[in-house]
Amino acid sequence: MDDRCPPTFYRGAMFGEETLLVGLRDRLMLLSPWDGVAVSAFLLAWWGIGWLIDRETATRPSVAVLMARYRREWMEVFVQRTARMFDASILYNLRQGTTFFASGAMLGIGGLLALIGNSERLVGVARDLSLAAAPAAVWEMKLLLCLLVLTNAFLKFVWSQRLFGYCAILMAAVPEDPADPRARMRARQAAEVNITAARSFNRGLRSVYFALAALAWLIGPIGLLVATGITLVVLWRREYASRSRSIILGNIAAVPGLAGPDAGSGSE
Repeated sequence: MDDRCPPTFYRGAMFGEETLLVGLRDRLMLLSPWDGVAVSAFLLAWWGIGWLIDRETATRPSVAVLMARYRREWMEVFVQRTARMFDASILYNLRQGTTFFASGAMLGIGGLLALIGNSERLVGVARDLSLAAAPAAVWEMKLLLCLLVLTNAFLKFVWSQRLFGYCAILMAAVPEDPADPRARMRARQAAEVNITAARSFNRGLRSVYFALAALAWLIGPIGLLVATGITLVVLWRREYASRSRSIILGNIAAVPGLAGPDAGSGSE
């Protein structure tokens, strides 16, 4: 024990920690078993769909995995290209997209923090809408779930923005002479950093989807389960059953006007 800290300091710290744990336990006791089931399913779905989409070894790759292959091809073509302003423009637009979503996530975090700090008004709104009567602490915990998911999205967008910056530097380090032995090595490095940045951006987008689904918990656990299921279906369809995926795979029948009148229509 440090002689500079009196025993009362440690007793006070232990008492404060115990009080915090008791308070947390009391708040969790306000939730029903169905709330626990719904939150567990929500977290499992959030992790599971991300793991499924990011699998590069899957026999049926997602759009994100397919685009990673095109990013590698992009860097291979980049080595051969003499005028590289086009590549710089693409990377600039990618960084602008991450900046936009990071700013939006920050605004959402600020709004949720303000709402958690004034949960009594939310209780009044719930009473007016004839929702289940619950203490303010319950509504705060439900908003906290959305806040945590949205915070994860913000961090993913910020990291993606930084990685795209690293990619820009690596692309600038690629020699203009394609015969230079460093050219393809630097291009491969830029491609892998670009893919990592895109993966972080996609994870941030998925977190935004699930943050919106988390708001359905305000209705109740059934609402959260339904919203989670809808989010899973939307994400799965866009990654595995969309028209854009068919086009990326080279299925010309998915392109309107080029496949004839019998071409089927799909989602975006």
